[in-house]
Amino acid sequence: MSGHILAIDQGTTSSRAIVFDAGMKMISSAQEEIKQSYPQPGWVEHDPDEIWTTVVNTARKALANANVPVADIAAIGITNQRETTVVWERKSGRALYKAIVWQDRRTAEVCDSLKADGYEKLFSAKTGLLLDPYFSGTKLRWLLDNVDGLRERAEAGEVCFGTVDSWLIFNLTGGRVHATDATNASRTLLFNITEGRWDEELLGLLRIPAAMLPEVKDCADDFGVTDRDVFGAATPILGVAGDQQAATIGNACFKPGMMKSTYGTGCFALLNTGRDCVASSNRMITTIAYRLGGKTTYALEGSIFIAGAAVQWLRDGLGLISQASESGTLATRADPNQRVYVVPAFTGLGAPYWDPEARGAIFGLTRNSGPAEFAHAVLESVAYQTLDLLIAMRKDWGGHHIETVLRVDGGMASSDWTMQRLADVVGNPVDRSAVLETTALGAAWLAGSRAAVWPDHEQFGKAWACNRRFQPSMEEAERQTKIAGWRNAVSRTLSGAQYGNPLA
Repeated sequence: MSGHILAIDQGTTSSRAIVFDAGMKMISSAQEEIKQSYPQPGWVEHDPDEIWTTVVNTARKALANANVPVADIAAIGITNQRETTVVWERKSGRALYKAIVWQDRRTAEVCDSLKADGYEKLFSAKTGLLLDPYFSGTKLRWLLDNVDGLRERAEAGEVCFGTVDSWLIFNLTGGRVHATDATNASRTLLFNITEGRWDEELLGLLRIPAAMLPEVKDCADDFGVTDRDVFGAATPILGVAGDQQAATIGNACFKPGMMKSTYGTGCFALLNTGRDCVASSNRMITTIAYRLGGKTTYALEGSIFIAGAAVQWLRDGLGLISQASESGTLATRADPNQRVYVVPAFTGLGAPYWDPEARGAIFGLTRNSGPAEFAHAVLESVAYQTLDLLIAMRKDWGGHHIETVLRVDGGMASSDWTMQRLADVVGNPVDRSAVLETTALGAAWLAGSRAAVWPDHEQFGKAWACNRRFQPSMEEAERQTKIAGWRNAVSRTLSGAQYGNPLA
């Protein structure tokens, strides 16, 4: 059997498809942007049909560019933006509302009400998550409460719910399979991560009919075969994982204590804790890193909502750069004597603050502050936010061995300036993966290993390659001064006393 794998990577701002050969090397790719819709302040939506269309288009283009017959594709792996919520008609496959994106904050009041009723500890104990609009459960509750007739139809079994992976699987298989994997399920506020099942008590609290939910499978599993009308052949879908878990796999972080951080629209750091399901005391998320062969590996995760999106703001909102890649060059021109801080809380602050009402702020402006200082502060904000996550993770998993090296990938990781500043701020070496499309590689490995055409996890781990190691070079006194300035900026950005700084 051919060892070629098609990886579908459906992200927040684009859909892409990559064909890997039997040697696990990229041989072709295609990408299309998807539109972001902001119908109200704090709301973010996508068109589910556009998601589907761009996935099909990019997959067909990648296959054509690779000059690989569809019959030679051993399997398909899927990775996706997590938490984004889709509902559709089971019979026709028609989407019944826009996809509510993970960044969307419309359910803040629902979360606050559940917290006020004392339910956050229950949700955290069962799901590892916090009551925050970020996760899918309250988004689905909002849809059931606000779309005419949806609840009645859902209770009658006529409606499917899924994250983007489920939406794609359903469409790829011609409506024959309604499934998800354990990593995506673990992000819904509905899945008991220690018992490995949808939780009836949580479904009851959120008033969600169980009939809507997909079957939960391992990350490397049988997710059906594609309808021949899609690509011209019936190809098995054998790997699925949420984007950050797929990046963890792609970075070969298979051993407890290994860490990765992915820099895309947001920034997400995961620490592999093995079979140890760690309950965070520092407002980290406990999540499923992956589930293989029925065995669950857990992780601590820190989620930053705005990373690369802040660079897009420099480009599209302020017009300071014409391409995202220009941000690092512009940052090098900043006056080193200025202390400008950008807290990019455009859609609230994620871990470890979890303040959905916080909004972006800039501190330290002088008459001489200009585009270079803005770019410098935006890129530095990513490093400071990463440091916040690592400090909280180390507190949570104290006494265990944690790697001092951080493996990084994603679009922003291509910036040497940003990665050097990251190493300086976190005070540890940073290893940049030789394959920046690590998320797609992780999904491809799941499918390829399941198809028995790619190596097992041990051999895959040995094949992981570092493009460059960035060593810390900043003086410690300067580092501490800059960190103190960041902490002060964050404390002045938080929206109220209930969102105190856990790292202060």
